[in-house]
Amino acid sequence: MDPRFHSWQREVEDWHWWYRVRREILDRMLSALALDPANARLLDVGCGTGGGSLVLAKHGAVTGVDRATESFRLAPERPYRHRVIAEIDRRLPFADDTFDVVCALDVLEHLDDDRAGAREVARVCKPGGTVIAFVPAFQLLWGYNDVFSEHRRRYVRTQLVEILEETGLHAVDSGYFNGMLFVPMLAARLLQRALPKLTEGMEHPSRRGPLNEVLTQLFRLEVPLVSRRHGLPVGGSTYCVARK
Repeated sequence: MDPRFHSWQREVEDWHWWYRVRREILDRMLSALALDPANARLLDVGCGTGGGSLVLAKHGAVTGVDRATESFRLAPERPYRHRVIAEIDRRLPFADDTFDVVCALDVLEHLDDDRAGAREVARVCKPGGTVIAFVPAFQLLWGYNDVFSEHRRRYVRTQLVEILEETGLHAVDSGYFNGMLFVPMLAARLLQRALPKLTEGMEHPSRRGPLNEVLTQLFRLEVPLVSRRHGLPVGGSTYCVARK
């Protein structure tokens, strides 16, 4: 991963439109599980600088896992019960059937072997537990952000479902989100390809501006649609909620 990524992520993820609304979508999905916060154990794999924990910690005790020590150093105040350095696509240092919920929030796309990562996610999830996975959608949308974040691929919904169900999980919901901004996103990515030197870094603002609030409100309109199951027919991200 570009060494600048985690520093940028920590600087913006509390207010950036994409991170903010993604947390709202995650919160709705978790609320639907009706977990007991006093007893539920959640795992945030590939947690980065921990923005997801702001939602996850409302629903139970959260353990964060990342392969980069830098991510924990930059965000020591995040509400994780435990922090673990580990490679997700090798062997997570947890026993089988440990967690009520395992979240892989934009993680699988970073792995050389995403199926190995999915198998580990499924292994540490309890029987009857839930796996929630988000990944970037559509190779057509490949752009500077994918390079900056060291993505290996983007997915369509059926690919994500297949990878999780190969582990023995059962997909109960899947779809897309960030659909209202799909066309502008596609236009931006095509512009990046046409004018790479002029557009490098255009997706990574380090200051909060008025456009951020506009994009937040547009993206937020989708939250009730995603939570009704099956999401949108197209979008910048795809997700799957699966049971073990």
